[in-house]
Amino acid sequence: MLVVPISDSNPGVPAGTGIYLYWIPLGAGGSGFVRFNGRVYERIGAWIERRTPLDLFHTALEVRLPEGRHVVETMWPSPDNEPQTRGVTVSGPVFASWLSFTRVFRYEVRCWRDGILPDAGEAVGGPRLVTNDEIMARHLLSLTIQVPPRIWGRDEFGLGDMWNSNSVIAWLLARSGAPIEMLAAPEGGRAPGWDAGLATALQRRSDVKS
Repeated sequence: MLVVPISDSNPGVPAGTGIYLYWIPLGAGGSGFVRFNGRVYERIGAWIERRTPLDLFHTALEVRLPEGRHVVETMWPSPDNEPQTRGVTVSGPVFASWLSFTRVFRYEVRCWRDGILPDAGEAVGGPRLVTNDEIMARHLLSLTIQVPPRIWGRDEFGLGDMWNSNSVIAWLLARSGAPIEMLAAPEGGRAPGWDAGLATALQRRSDVKS
């Protein structure tokens, strides 16, 4: 994976046109509750699969174009009103469809022009360049309205991995044609849901071809 060029005027900020991927440790920014639950989840999974527990990561994208930048990320609705102000394109249920009447059990996909990416400064390795192809970057942005609103935390189609925020990022990258074979979590870590996103994207491609 290529490391993004850094702007001299604003260190840590992507400088050129392209798609940039952030690997953010789960629970970054002082969210002890998320971090603790993530560790418990990973330890149980590692015990079942008889492997060493790994660090967990949350992924997000920043798409830079000549006319501006977009943050692409999956978050809980906050605040619950005026979703257009934060670029919400898709909303889906968490754990079960019938629970989505309250925002606690809903998630939203954002394609936020000049948006804020919380905890970007804690991303391991900083922002990483996936591709500097402008056409591919624009295509990815157009796909944000097509993200399948699958149930967060569930493996509805027996893919062997649950759907979550990492699934959304993996789906977008795969569907945009980005070089996903280059992408891997930082050493000693993994991104739960990533494989579900890739499998869903490939499944969709097969459906279109048939």
